[in-house]
Amino acid sequence: MAERSQYRFIIDVLTVDHLPMARLAEYMTELAALLGERENVHFSHLESGSAVLVSNVESVAFPKVEERVSQVRQGSGPKDAMQAYKNIDSMLAKDGAIASLVTPIKGNVIEFPGRLNPKPMRYGPFREIGTIDGRIIRIGGRDETIPVWLRDGDVVYNCNVRGEEVARRLASYYLTGVVRLHGNGKWVREENGAWKLEQFDITDFEVLDDCPMAEVVFKLREVEGSTWHESDDALSDILGLRRDRRDHH
Repeated sequence: MAERSQYRFIIDVLTVDHLPMARLAEYMTELAALLGERENVHFSHLESGSAVLVSNVESVAFPKVEERVSQVRQGSGPKDAMQAYKNIDSMLAKDGAIASLVTPIKGNVIEFPGRLNPKPMRYGPFREIGTIDGRIIRIGGRDETIPVWLRDGDVVYNCNVRGEEVARRLASYYLTGVVRLHGNGKWVREENGAWKLEQFDITDFEVLDDCPMAEVVFKLREVEGSTWHESDDALSDILGLRRDRRDHH
């Protein structure tokens, strides 16, 4: 058998007897991605007691694996290897564990802080006056505050409107047209950094023109005195104007 060198991935609080097979497979998949050289790196065995995944690296591939692991430790590894490191660390945090990747020669090679990482924080809520666009997919209620559901693509906003006057005007656009709601929103910043609208109190609205761009161009060409009919590509001209306006801000 060709000479091999071993990497040992040691998880502190998980034992072989209590580590689910599916979770073990996930760790092995990410560890294989971190080490690279998949054809020359082989799973050897699990050591008893704390979960220790032992991998054998064929001698022909060991220099490349060693260099790759060294780069990951320095934070400058290939993109796929760094992503594997992040995935392993995230899994460890969820499992309430920490881990290390070691070799018999150099001792600890890479530390995975796992559960020791600072917990992501949720910020808010924050109140902000603004607007949201979409189609009204539900409106109605018997209370003073009337619920309004607005859909923008795959996102649905749960809103409220006070007063019957605005609600009655909004109701006429139920499932038809695109509206821009004006009001006061309550936002939170989730642990993953994404902003989420928890509540939106509508004060007024306006109806947006959702005509197809081709129809807009046709109408422009029909305007008396317009020069749009002289252009072979009016759509590109319109988009060019929009870019020019952005460049001046």
